[in-house]
Amino acid sequence: ARFTLLPGSGVLVNGTQGKTVNLLTKAEYEDLEVHLEFCISKRSDSGVYLMGRYEVQICDSHSVTNNKYPGIECAGLYPRLNAQQEEYEGRSPRVNASQPPGAWQSLDIVFRAPRFDTNGKKTGNAQFVKVVHNGWIVHEHVELTGPTRAARWDHEAHVGPLLLQGEHGP
Repeated sequence: ARFTLLPGSGVLVNGTQGKTVNLLTKAEYEDLEVHLEFCISKRSDSGVYLMGRYEVQICDSHSVTNNKYPGIECAGLYPRLNAQQEEYEGRSPRVNASQPPGAWQSLDIVFRAPRFDTNGKKTGNAQFVKVVHNGWIVHEHVELTGPTRAARWDHEAHVGPLLLQGEHGP
Protein backbone atom coordinates (compact mmCIF):
# COMPACT_ATOMS: atom_id res chain seq x y z
CA ALA A 1 0.00 0.00 0.00
CA ARG A 2 3.02 2.32 0.32
CA PHE A 3 6.16 2.93 -1.68
CA THR A 4 9.65 2.40 -0.33
CA LEU A 5 11.35 5.77 -0.70
CA LEU A 6 15.05 6.17 -1.33
CA PRO A 7 17.06 9.41 -1.57
CA GLY A 8 17.09 10.87 -5.07
CA SER A 9 15.58 13.53 -7.28
CA GLY A 10 13.17 13.95 -10.16
CA VAL A 11 10.16 12.19 -8.65
CA LEU A 12 7.44 13.87 -6.61
CA VAL A 13 5.95 11.62 -3.91
CA ASN A 14 2.84 12.62 -2.03
CA GLY A 15 4.24 12.23 1.48
CA THR A 16 5.41 9.42 3.70
CA GLN A 17 1.84 8.79 4.90
CA GLY A 18 0.47 8.52 1.35
CA LYS A 19 -1.24 11.89 1.34
CA THR A 20 -0.29 15.53 1.16
CA VAL A 21 -1.79 18.86 0.13
CA ASN A 22 -2.97 19.54 -3.39
CA LEU A 23 -0.24 21.12 -5.52
CA LEU A 24 -1.05 24.07 -7.77
CA THR A 25 1.18 25.69 -10.35
CA LYS A 26 1.91 29.39 -9.94
CA ALA A 27 1.39 29.84 -13.67
CA GLU A 28 -2.15 29.94 -15.02
CA TYR A 29 -3.14 28.48 -18.36
CA GLU A 30 -5.83 28.58 -21.01
CA ASP A 31 -5.53 25.94 -23.75
CA LEU A 32 -3.05 23.36 -22.61
CA GLU A 33 -1.21 20.18 -23.56
CA VAL A 34 -0.10 18.07 -20.59
CA HIS A 35 2.15 15.01 -20.42
CA LEU A 36 2.04 13.34 -17.03
CA GLU A 37 3.77 10.18 -15.82
CA PHE A 38 2.57 8.59 -12.61
CA CYS A 39 2.83 5.48 -10.47
CA ILE A 40 0.16 4.62 -7.92
CA SER A 41 -0.19 1.89 -5.34
CA LYS A 42 -3.09 -0.53 -4.96
CA ARG A 43 -6.45 1.16 -4.30
CA SER A 44 -4.95 4.66 -4.55
CA ASP A 45 -6.92 7.53 -6.03
CA SER A 46 -5.87 10.97 -7.26
CA GLY A 47 -6.41 13.33 -10.14
CA VAL A 48 -5.06 16.10 -12.31
CA TYR A 49 -7.21 19.22 -12.69
CA LEU A 50 -6.83 21.43 -15.75
CA MET A 51 -7.37 25.07 -14.75
CA GLY A 52 -7.96 23.73 -11.21
CA ARG A 53 -11.49 22.89 -12.38
CA TYR A 54 -11.69 19.94 -14.79
CA GLU A 55 -10.44 16.59 -13.45
CA VAL A 56 -8.95 13.62 -15.21
CA GLN A 57 -9.01 10.80 -12.68
CA ILE A 58 -5.83 8.95 -11.68
CA CYS A 59 -6.52 5.76 -9.73
CA ASP A 60 -5.91 2.05 -9.49
CA SER A 61 -8.43 0.62 -11.94
CA HIS A 62 -6.27 -2.10 -13.52
CA SER A 63 -8.81 -4.88 -12.95
CA VAL A 64 -11.97 -2.75 -13.10
CA THR A 65 -14.23 -3.84 -15.93
CA ASN A 66 -16.89 -1.14 -15.58
CA ASN A 67 -17.39 1.20 -12.66
CA LYS A 68 -21.01 1.94 -11.74
CA TYR A 69 -20.10 5.65 -11.50
CA PRO A 70 -18.98 6.89 -14.93
CA GLY A 71 -15.73 8.82 -14.83
CA ILE A 72 -14.33 7.29 -11.65
CA GLU A 73 -11.90 4.97 -13.48
CA CYS A 74 -8.31 5.93 -14.28
CA ALA A 75 -8.31 8.45 -17.17
CA GLY A 76 -12.02 9.02 -16.58
CA LEU A 77 -13.42 12.54 -16.71
CA TYR A 78 -14.67 13.05 -13.19
CA PRO A 79 -18.41 13.82 -12.87
CA ARG A 80 -20.06 17.09 -11.94
CA LEU A 81 -22.41 17.45 -8.97
CA ASN A 82 -25.84 19.09 -9.19
CA ALA A 83 -27.80 20.94 -6.47
CA GLN A 84 -29.38 17.64 -5.33
CA GLN A 85 -25.87 16.18 -4.84
CA GLU A 86 -26.34 13.83 -7.81
CA GLU A 87 -23.41 13.12 -10.11
CA TYR A 88 -23.74 13.77 -13.85
CA GLU A 89 -21.59 14.28 -16.95
CA GLY A 90 -18.95 11.79 -15.75
CA ARG A 91 -17.26 10.05 -18.65
CA SER A 92 -15.55 6.67 -18.43
CA PRO A 93 -12.60 5.99 -20.75
CA ARG A 94 -13.34 4.12 -24.00
CA VAL A 95 -10.96 1.37 -22.92
CA ASN A 96 -9.31 0.44 -19.65
CA ALA A 97 -5.64 1.07 -20.44
CA SER A 98 -4.53 0.91 -16.81
CA GLN A 99 -1.35 -0.86 -15.80
CA PRO A 100 -1.14 -2.82 -12.53
CA PRO A 101 -0.45 -0.89 -9.31
CA GLY A 102 3.25 -0.01 -9.01
CA ALA A 103 3.78 0.29 -12.77
CA TRP A 104 4.58 3.65 -14.37
CA GLN A 105 1.78 5.04 -16.54
CA SER A 106 1.22 8.08 -18.71
CA LEU A 107 -1.50 10.56 -19.58
CA ASP A 108 -1.36 12.93 -22.52
CA ILE A 109 -4.08 15.56 -22.46
CA VAL A 110 -5.02 18.18 -25.03
CA PHE A 111 -7.40 20.64 -23.39
CA ARG A 112 -9.29 23.67 -24.67
CA ALA A 113 -10.33 26.24 -22.09
CA PRO A 114 -13.86 27.65 -22.03
CA ARG A 115 -14.36 30.73 -24.16
CA PHE A 116 -15.78 34.07 -23.00
CA ASP A 117 -16.77 37.23 -24.84
CA THR A 118 -15.53 40.70 -23.90
CA ASN A 119 -18.39 41.04 -21.38
CA GLY A 120 -17.41 37.82 -19.60
CA LYS A 121 -20.32 35.76 -20.96
CA LYS A 122 -19.36 32.17 -21.73
CA THR A 123 -19.47 31.46 -25.45
CA GLY A 124 -17.94 27.98 -25.52
CA ASN A 125 -17.55 25.07 -23.12
CA ALA A 126 -14.27 23.64 -21.89
CA GLN A 127 -13.26 20.63 -23.96
CA PHE A 128 -10.98 17.65 -23.60
CA VAL A 129 -9.87 17.55 -27.22
CA LYS A 130 -7.97 14.31 -26.64
CA VAL A 131 -6.93 12.19 -23.67
CA VAL A 132 -4.44 9.38 -24.24
CA HIS A 133 -3.77 6.88 -21.44
CA ASN A 134 -0.76 4.59 -21.89
CA GLY A 135 -0.91 5.06 -25.66
CA TRP A 136 -4.67 4.46 -26.00
CA ILE A 137 -7.04 7.26 -27.04
CA VAL A 138 -9.68 7.18 -24.29
CA HIS A 139 -11.53 10.49 -24.95
CA GLU A 140 -11.93 12.80 -27.94
CA HIS A 141 -13.86 16.07 -28.20
CA VAL A 142 -15.66 15.84 -24.85
CA GLU A 143 -17.22 19.12 -23.74
CA LEU A 144 -17.82 19.95 -20.09
CA THR A 145 -20.57 22.39 -19.18
CA GLY A 146 -18.79 23.38 -15.95
CA PRO A 147 -16.21 22.37 -13.35
CA THR A 148 -16.09 18.75 -12.23
CA ARG A 149 -16.83 17.65 -8.68
CA ALA A 150 -14.21 18.62 -6.05
CA ALA A 151 -12.77 21.35 -8.28
CA ARG A 152 -10.72 24.05 -6.57
CA TRP A 153 -13.29 26.62 -7.78
CA ASP A 154 -16.91 26.06 -8.80
CA HIS A 155 -17.01 28.98 -11.24
CA GLU A 156 -15.48 29.01 -14.70
CA ALA A 157 -12.76 31.40 -15.83
CA HIS A 158 -10.59 31.93 -18.89
CA VAL A 159 -7.36 30.88 -17.08
CA GLY A 160 -6.37 28.67 -14.16
CA PRO A 161 -3.52 26.62 -12.70
CA LEU A 162 -2.72 22.96 -13.08
CA LEU A 163 -3.63 21.12 -9.86
CA LEU A 164 -2.29 17.75 -8.75
CA GLN A 165 -4.50 16.12 -6.11
CA GLY A 166 -2.51 14.72 -3.21
CA GLU A 167 -4.85 13.27 -0.62
CA HIS A 168 -6.21 9.83 -1.54
CA GLY A 169 -3.32 7.36 -1.17
CA PRO A 170 0.25 6.84 -2.36
